[in-house]
Amino acid sequence: MSDLLERLRGRGWRLTAQRRVVAEVLDGEHVHYTADEVHALAAARLPEISRATVYNTLGELVSLGEVIEVSTDGRAKRYDPNAHHAHQHLICGRCGTIRDVHPSGNPLADLPAEERFGFAVSEVEVTYRGLCPDCAAA
Repeated sequence: MSDLLERLRGRGWRLTAQRRVVAEVLDGEHVHYTADEVHALAAARLPEISRATVYNTLGELVSLGEVIEVSTDGRAKRYDPNAHHAHQHLICGRCGTIRDVHPSGNPLADLPAEERFGFAVSEVEVTYRGLCPDCAAA
């Protein structure tokens, strides 16, 4: 059983066939699918699943904090099931490929007090951008 499915079961979230197949599609390392990609992959396993069901399920998973919604430069939102492991993203500026990265250090601690302007900072998002090997070679 996937990590996401285990977390959802632990929460007592009702796993209908549709919810289960969406969670199964999101299982894996470096998964960052768009809602349409999730729908296509889910429909390959469960042909009767509707696009609306996929969108609603993704919205619920984001609301529960079990999936992260990643927005990049006006492209379609992507869904990351790696919500419980601190990480940042490395994004290809040409094709949009996203990889999870785990830089050392604490980016919150790297922000000097005088640069916080009195904010009680609770979260940091760092995005690394560049070209993936395929796009760099093209």
